[in-house]
Amino acid sequence: MSDMTPGDDAPGEPAAPPGPDEASTSIAVTGADSDPPIPVGPPLAGAPPAGAPPTRPGLSTFTIEGRAAPALFVIGWLATILGGGITFIGYQAPRTVLVSLLILGGYILLSIGLVSASGSQALDRRARGVTTYAGPSPFLLFAASLMVGSTLVSLVGIPVQVLGGDPQSPLATLLFLAVIEATYLGLTRLLVVGTGALTWADMGFGSAARQRMSDLAWGASAAIPVIALTTVVAALVSSVVNAVPESPLPPTGTALGLLINLIGGAILVPIGEEVMFRGVATTAWARAYGPARAIVQGALFFAFVHVFQVGGTSLEQALALAFVAFATRLPVGLALGWLFVTRRSIWASIGLHAAFNGVLLVLAEVVRANPTT
Repeated sequence: MSDMTPGDDAPGEPAAPPGPDEASTSIAVTGADSDPPIPVGPPLAGAPPAGAPPTRPGLSTFTIEGRAAPALFVIGWLATILGGGITFIGYQAPRTVLVSLLILGGYILLSIGLVSASGSQALDRRARGVTTYAGPSPFLLFAASLMVGSTLVSLVGIPVQVLGGDPQSPLATLLFLAVIEATYLGLTRLLVVGTGALTWADMGFGSAARQRMSDLAWGASAAIPVIALTTVVAALVSSVVNAVPESPLPPTGTALGLLINLIGGAILVPIGEEVMFRGVATTAWARAYGPARAIVQGALFFAFVHVFQVGGTSLEQALALAFVAFATRLPVGLALGWLFVTRRSIWASIGLHAAFNGVLLVLAEVVRANPTT
């Protein structure tokens, strides 16, 4: 996938202009309405003639020549490959303390590699004068956020277990969610805003306080019809594959547990995920491809990511649960993208996301407290 390759340009982005020290020629376009001469850099030494097929297809992807940050590029590739290999080996071995530490080491290397690759890609695009979106690929940014978040959750989970805490408890889950969503925000600040690819205003945060409240309320008002549509889709899909996935935040049966779940699922998750999937991804794709494709592509990305949250006791069950999870996230993903683009405000999509999750969490507690026979 090209978007995942550090340093590649996004489709539709202009070619890089010749460097300031390069000798250049011009191609004059004749005619009454012709544009000014187009500067063309000299051919590279040993380059094939114009129009000839490349002799080494794809190898330019792995070269450091012309990179804006060659050190980041090399670190990105090496740490990602090494970390991925260590993690894979760790998951094949029986789980012991040593193996767990090995996997954690793989996570750390993967985090370093993916963050470095994201930074390298952003700096390369900026140096080439990309005018649509000059930040890291949304796919690459999400992968980096996922690995950094997983690493931090693992590190935070160690003292939780040492102190005798239950890592599955609502309070521990809230702590882990806070770490993950903070990772989304932190890497967006570092790799997107920090590199000048997008500003917070570009991502929909620029409205006045009164407008923000209006957008939040407008988004929240759309939650009920979206939940109704999602319920219909869930019923249809579940009847076909005979599988119903569990909620990532299951009901606890207590008022305190519900409050903790609401803080995590209806406040932290909507903010972090909307920054990632709408603020960065949908904005970047809208600039490159237009709003319609950005909404659809963003919804597909959002739905696919939530497949990772399901499991199963067999491959068949896991595939069925993954299909249901994907299908039920698609309607809300489309609604979130449409709200974000039409209102030009991330607060509208946060409002819908928060109300959607909040209503479902409350309904789950009600069903648990009043089971049907």
